[in-house]
Amino acid sequence: MPLYHTDDQAMLKDTARPFIAESAPVAQLRKLRDTADATGFSRDLWKQFAEMGFTGMLVPEDKGGLGLGHVEAGIVLEEIGRNLTPSPFLATAVAAVAALKAGGATLGQQWLPRIATGDAIVALAIDEGAKHRPAAIALAATRAGNGFKLSGAKRFVVHGHVADMLIVAARTAGASGEEAGITLFAVPKDAAGLSADPARLVDSSLASHLAFDGVELDADAVLGEVDQGWPVLQTLLDAGRAGAAAEMLGVGGAAMDMTVDYLKQRKQFGRLIGEFQALQHRAAHLYTEMEIARAAVLKAQQLLDEGSDQAALMVAVAKAKTGWAAGLAVREGVQMHGGIGMTDEYDIGLYMKRDRTLAELFGDANFHAERVAKMQGF
Repeated sequence: MPLYHTDDQAMLKDTARPFIAESAPVAQLRKLRDTADATGFSRDLWKQFAEMGFTGMLVPEDKGGLGLGHVEAGIVLEEIGRNLTPSPFLATAVAAVAALKAGGATLGQQWLPRIATGDAIVALAIDEGAKHRPAAIALAATRAGNGFKLSGAKRFVVHGHVADMLIVAARTAGASGEEAGITLFAVPKDAAGLSADPARLVDSSLASHLAFDGVELDADAVLGEVDQGWPVLQTLLDAGRAGAAAEMLGVGGAAMDMTVDYLKQRKQFGRLIGEFQALQHRAAHLYTEMEIARAAVLKAQQLLDEGSDQAALMVAVAKAKTGWAAGLAVREGVQMHGGIGMTDEYDIGLYMKRDRTLAELFGDANFHAERVAKMQGF
């Protein structure tokens, strides 16, 4: 497929860009941060997302959604990134929906319509350490009667303290580091023995450390098959990785635009600093890096929508490339703004902080560069 949007996708972008810019600008992030908001996002905005059809973008039409794809979801995510909009869209409407569609009909029938109408928030409880290592799952799920009992902990679960349901990766067999023996569970927010300790991340979002103290679940809580959760987990993660890359495109693109505008306004030695050739070269280099990243992300989204066996490879390429490009955009932005780039008065520093969080989410650039190498036989 060509690496550009169709007419319908371009229309979606023309709709999403002004709506998110007006309804959820950077000022909303500042407000949530400065008021120490305990939720981490606007529930009113989430309902507006549902009214616009965004929350049901990947939900099948027979479940009340629009039945669209990752390309369309990426368009919304890029605008979320451009405005630093606090939202559960990535985890709930993209990654969780992908898992629910792949993990069987029962849980999908229960949760997908609620996600489409904006009545459910889903959080992803995958990682247990400081770095993203999905095979290193140690949280234990042991047989208990007709179901399971979960014991252990999860870290950095975004919106884990307010989610209506948690998708939890646990180990029912094997040892930490093995792909076999992992099972996914749908855990309700009010499950006995579940506790959340929310903390504010560098970008002012809220993520929780979750403790599972003998959380009992029946067999219907299994998403997919017992001991065979790795394929569904990879579906969830690749959807999240492509989505995070799209959001980073928005972060990096907005940081680049902001910096170029500043180069056209700031004067030094009687000249606009954008007239200095050294800064022009750096701006041109940044533009090319962002465009390469954009092409990689769009290709990854297209392959996911096609169900291609090359999708996982391209998702890894996209997450790695966008991680490097968006990181360059925010660093150059702070550098070219000079000392004021480090002050809270200017938004550029907020973009750097969001980039740092997204870069680690679902695996950083080094993690995915290694994945690409392994998939290519190195």
